[in-house]
Amino acid sequence: MEQGEVGEAITAFLDYMRLERGVAENTIASYERDLRKYMTFVASRRIDFRRIDRKDVLSFLKHVRTSGLSARSAARLLSALKSFYRYLVLDEQIKLDPASDVQTARLWSNLPKFLSYEEIERLLAAPDRSTPGGIRDAAWLEMLYATGMRVSELVNLRLSNLRLDEAYLRVTGKGGKERLIPVGDVAAARLQEYIRNARPAFLKQRASEYVFLNNRSTKLTRQGIWKLLKEYAAAADIRARISPHVLRHSFATHLLENGADLRALQMMLGHSSLSTTQIYTHIHQARLRKIYDKFHPRA
Repeated sequence: MEQGEVGEAITAFLDYMRLERGVAENTIASYERDLRKYMTFVASRRIDFRRIDRKDVLSFLKHVRTSGLSARSAARLLSALKSFYRYLVLDEQIKLDPASDVQTARLWSNLPKFLSYEEIERLLAAPDRSTPGGIRDAAWLEMLYATGMRVSELVNLRLSNLRLDEAYLRVTGKGGKERLIPVGDVAAARLQEYIRNARPAFLKQRASEYVFLNNRSTKLTRQGIWKLLKEYAAAADIRARISPHVLRHSFATHLLENGADLRALQMMLGHSSLSTTQIYTHIHQARLRKIYDKFHPRA
């Protein structure tokens, strides 16, 4: 391992764990790999590892997560970092352990899952639009991906919420808050096709103001959407676990990748806090890192 003060401290820590604590060599090797990442981080930012604080630890963990490290690997890395700083306190090199109260579970849930552009295309093409049910399902699939709305917002969408001639719709989100969402041409066309040509077939038992109806002339349920979505994902040969929220995540991720403003994305998603929307910047950064590692000759 490279030296320098942090390298020397890590080498001494590994010797302590091996010789005095009797830790297995496999664990020692794992500690060394994880702490090498930490050493590179502090060196690149010219941080004195003995003066590091809790914010620096959090910054490092966010850095490795956005670089593509899994939640499980990040938790293991944090464990190594905690052991390292406990050793530094024991060895009287520092007084306070900056990693002592950093909690793994709260910080490192998995980043939201999303579909690739190719998977989205296959999914949206899956419904058979020669039937009323297929026309309906093609419409709500397009709407979920085109607007990023929650499935609860979709099933409660009413005809009076639609302003397709002005290319937007109004939804009621969490806490009863209303917001306007733009609708693209393709999604608007699918929705108009459904309303004109297929929705009347679902109105045989009763009238309804809800947009998306089932065979009982009542609104589609969240469970019904979930079931249909899984069937279409299987037909489209999408093997990743899927849910309506995955389409919401795909909407947000693809917009951000194509240059969308974070504040505008916050408004479209209906997030009360920008910090909630910022999770999608972590996804974007992780994808960029994977692309760099795959294609750059010196990555």
